[in-house]
Amino acid sequence: QVQLVESGGELVQAGGSLRLSCAASGLSFSSYGMGWFRQAPGKEREFVAAISRSAYKNYADSVKGRFTISRDNSEQTVYLQMTTLKPDDTARYYCMIPDINTWGQGTQVTVSS
Repeated sequence: QVQLVESGGELVQAGGSLRLSCAASGLSFSSYGMGWFRQAPGKEREFVAAISRSAYKNYADSVKGRFTISRDNSEQTVYLQMTTLKPDDTARYYCMIPDINTWGQGTQVTVSS
C-alpha cells in the first residue's frame, strides 16, 4: 500500500522559512515524479511544485524564486524548501504522486503578518 506522510508545517512569521518533508512508502520511489499542492480555506487546491524522476523541476509562478523542491531517493522523501514566506502562502500543503493519483494527508503552514 502506497503511503505519503507530510511533515514540517507550522506557524511562522512573514519573511521566514520552512522545509516540508514528504516520506513515501510502498513503492519504488525513484520511479515516480512527485508534486506539492496547497489549499487555502475557501479556495481550490492549487499546484505548487513538481519534480520528475530525473529531477526536472517545475514551479507555480507564485512561488518561483522562493520555493525549492528536491528529492532524496535513498530516503524516499521529497522536500519543499520555502523561503520569504508570505501570508498568502498560508494553506494546507499536500504531496502527491501524479502517475497513481495518490495524496498525503497534508501539513498546515500558517504565515502570520
